[in-house]
Amino acid sequence: MVAGISPEQVLERRRRGEPIVLVDVREPWETAFAPVPGEHRRIPMGQIADRLGELDPHAVTVVICHAGVRSLAVAHFLERHGFAAVFNLTGGIDAWSITVDPSIPRY
Repeated sequence: MVAGISPEQVLERRRRGEPIVLVDVREPWETAFAPVPGEHRRIPMGQIADRLGELDPHAVTVVICHAGVRSLAVAHFLERHGFAAVFNLTGGIDAWSITVDPSIPRY
């Protein structure tokens, strides 16, 4: 079962120095328009299966998309492929923009 994690929780974990791999599964035009701040991986949803080897199945992984639907599907996929600590960013980059960083454009 994939757990949800809020933008606030992600930021708090980052502030505490906890290692989190943020995987942005949006399309390139989306990441260009509304980029995620900080270190993260950009792997569009359609490329996840082919690029699975680029991710560490032992790392705490948070998957993000626009609203949380695509990221949930990818999080389930990762979980089925042996990723032990996978979270879905609840509400996606849209929630991030609303709750923690209004400088990120909404779309």
